[in-house]
Amino acid sequence: MDHATPARFLAAHETTASAPSLLLSGVTDALAKELRRQLPPPRTALRACVIIPAKDEATNLAATLAALDAQTTSTGHSLPAGSYEVIVLANNCLDDTAALVRRQAQRFPRLVLHVAELCLPNEHAHVGRARRLLMDEACARLECVGQPAGIIASTDADTRVAPTWLAAIQAETAAGADAVGGRILTEAAELDQEGLPALQRLQSRDAAYRLLCARLEDLLDPTAADPWPRHHQHFGASLAISARAYRRVGGLPAVRFLEDEALWQQLRRHDLALRHSPHVQVLTSARRDGRVEVGLSWQLREWLLLSQQQREPHVDNPVQLARQWQLRRQLRACWANTPGADTDALLTRLALPAATLLAQLSQCATFGQLWEWALAHSSSLTMAQVPLSEALLVLPRLIRSNYTAL
Repeated sequence: MDHATPARFLAAHETTASAPSLLLSGVTDALAKELRRQLPPPRTALRACVIIPAKDEATNLAATLAALDAQTTSTGHSLPAGSYEVIVLANNCLDDTAALVRRQAQRFPRLVLHVAELCLPNEHAHVGRARRLLMDEACARLECVGQPAGIIASTDADTRVAPTWLAAIQAETAAGADAVGGRILTEAAELDQEGLPALQRLQSRDAAYRLLCARLEDLLDPTAADPWPRHHQHFGASLAISARAYRRVGGLPAVRFLEDEALWQQLRRHDLALRHSPHVQVLTSARRDGRVEVGLSWQLREWLLLSQQQREPHVDNPVQLARQWQLRRQLRACWANTPGADTDALLTRLALPAATLLAQLSQCATFGQLWEWALAHSSSLTMAQVPLSEALLVLPRLIRSNYTAL
């Protein structure tokens, strides 16, 4: 596969999965009850619940928990005692992950740290189910102490959050964000030690492409909730959502992989305020033997294979992306009945039957639903792939031309 783009790996049967059967629902209910049984009641001061799914992570988890113990305000002061807690779900472990967490709880007595152990049955033994169980429980705990605006913050067991990670998330939610995707940086040292400079270059070029796309998108279709500077990531290693927003979208989709991407799609569908904050940062492992079927470790393996074969990845065509974002801005203006919106011109550009589009404009409850429908039905919004090197040449020109046009 040349086009190593995370959103493309969501199989249709994953993102459009039907409701679980009564049998599966009963199993998940039992798992949720067992998770809750192993946890003490939440403290009344709780304002943020950090969740970490962990499978055989005894080697990495100590550093992850140490970073969470070291959380401070933006001015370097300790966060109020009991204002946040950390819940680790040790699922299907063959090592001493749970024992390691308990030792860390003794090492960091000020950190409110809990661990639960579950053996998920085969059909549920994946990160989507583990993270869903944790986020459901975190939401319930925040609601229990009367904090619907409280934060459910997700990270991974091989990830070290910055000292102000939680404080920066709280600042973004206080400014109006319903959900926050944090910047995820990788351990460059691991790549250097393994003698993989080609892989590191490829990863850096991909990040440059996506940051340039974020800049171009901001120029063509800016949103008040996600102003520049911003980035492009909203993945489980650094992802936060308010309990209220989590309930509104029906929770995290319990898919086998890329459950974080599926959740972000649901948030967009509901027109929630989404922020890609450059101030919320984590450092994650560059290992290529990860615990999920598709994720960063999978991506690194794909890039390494391409570099070994002297091939380059293909990415979305920036020219077509620019057209897509321009049409999205015009469609949003028509949906919102913005003065001056040109519906007739939009009909021509989208190449859709007038009656069909007008019906959708009146029927869709959110713009997110309308845009999702347009992507599925308009031939004008289809996307081709181009070599990464070509995209990196085109994007700066598009940015300059649109910046000067403002």
